[in-house]
Amino acid sequence: MKSRSMTRATPSESTDVREERLQRYLARAGLGSRRSCEALIVEGRVRVNGRVALRLGTKVSPGLDEVTCDGKRVAPSESRVYLLLHKPVGILTSLSDPRGRPVISDLLPKRGLPRLFPVGRLDYHTEGLLLLTNDGALAHALMHPSFEVEKEYLAKVRGCPTPADLTRLKAGVISEGDRLRAVDAAIVTPGVGSAWLKLVVREGRYHEIRRMCDVIGHPVLQLKRVRLGPIVLGNLAKGAWRRLSPRELASLRRVARPKSP
Repeated sequence: MKSRSMTRATPSESTDVREERLQRYLARAGLGSRRSCEALIVEGRVRVNGRVALRLGTKVSPGLDEVTCDGKRVAPSESRVYLLLHKPVGILTSLSDPRGRPVISDLLPKRGLPRLFPVGRLDYHTEGLLLLTNDGALAHALMHPSFEVEKEYLAKVRGCPTPADLTRLKAGVISEGDRLRAVDAAIVTPGVGSAWLKLVVREGRYHEIRRMCDVIGHPVLQLKRVRLGPIVLGNLAKGAWRRLSPRELASLRRVARPKSP
């Protein structure tokens, strides 16, 4: 019977075999967050050396094992890409749409970039800051509630909330059984028919800002995300994108570290 190293590599290649969990390998290959990669494994869509891998504890050796997903070979790229995109209203936070609606990948060049995934989502009617990357581990950390990465929004709401309304948002409100809370809430531009608010949240629940404002009786008319952790949208034009600078990336990695107990 052939040894493991003989079936996959020459002796010189197998002298220093580094193994890692399959879901981490898939995330590094740009298939999504670790959690979404775990789902791919459980669904039986991933094979290692031709065999379906169903155990989340499966380990692989990069460069030695052949890993496929849905029949296509996947391997982590040595090149990590981090983009900041200003998503306009009317664009889906998706890479494709069976109904042919506009998606964020339509705003990116067709060549020259690896397959990228959005870090979190902005709904169809929300514009603003969206990060895209093929670094699944960092994307997972930025999206997971336990890392408490702040997300700042500007919201145009109907009417003008009172100081008591803002206090309620910071104390926490209940919507559909969920407790939603703003880390910060302030009026940026007051008005009679409408007002602009600054709202900062950490959890990033589904339609969180819209639901919070509905509870206090001031529904959202326009919504724009302007900050994610230390990364700010700035004056980047709608539909435009740029690469993160080394300084921005370093600051992003700092906030994506686990919080001390």
